[in-house]
Amino acid sequence: MPNSITIFFVFTTIVTLFWFYQSSKSKKVIIVVFVWMIIAGVLGFLGFYRTQNVTPPRFVFLLAPGLLFVIFSLLTKRGKRFSDKQNVKYLTLLHTIRIPVEIVLYYLFLVGYIPDLMTFEGYNYDIVSGLSAPIIYYAVYVKKWMGRKGLLIWNFVCLGLLINILTIAVLSAQTPIQQLAFDQPNIGVTYFPFVWLPTIIVPIVLYSHLVSIRLLLKFSNDNILYHE
Repeated sequence: MPNSITIFFVFTTIVTLFWFYQSSKSKKVIIVVFVWMIIAGVLGFLGFYRTQNVTPPRFVFLLAPGLLFVIFSLLTKRGKRFSDKQNVKYLTLLHTIRIPVEIVLYYLFLVGYIPDLMTFEGYNYDIVSGLSAPIIYYAVYVKKWMGRKGLLIWNFVCLGLLINILTIAVLSAQTPIQQLAFDQPNIGVTYFPFVWLPTIIVPIVLYSHLVSIRLLLKFSNDNILYHE
């Protein structure tokens, strides 16, 4: 893996945190996320996630903490109060980071760390979300050609694309439930710093979609689009 790609991915992760902070302006939450980012990074560097033949599979610890954060934010009163403060404009812009993520995934495939199924040459269409994000932002917030309903539909479609690649990634990983890519399993995300993809970036992207959908459904007019 070229050092340039590693640096590129680290920068992508930092940009993801930046947009996430812009959306909520919560220093406490971003500090918690940053601490988890350091812990996951250290574990990845030490090879914790690459250990095989253990129960539960270490791959679980790549996704579970972030998914628990998302569930907490959507189902608890405190989490809902935090979600209500989110700015849909920044949550929309955040999805542009899916473009560099797809570039990194392609390079991980080239060096034999993930299967082609997880790239835009396979069955991963998530780059469409990244490429369309700035267009949607322009249509909604600059030209105002699109309103709440259009943004809601886009979030549902892109959420589906995210679930698609998540399913492929999980079924391609070296776990007891592996169903795909036995010739080249998904091991790239178990290495530092790429552990930040499932531990940091994916949960934030998933959260951004779910919160945007929640807010767009909760309010019946376009005022939520311009809520600061």
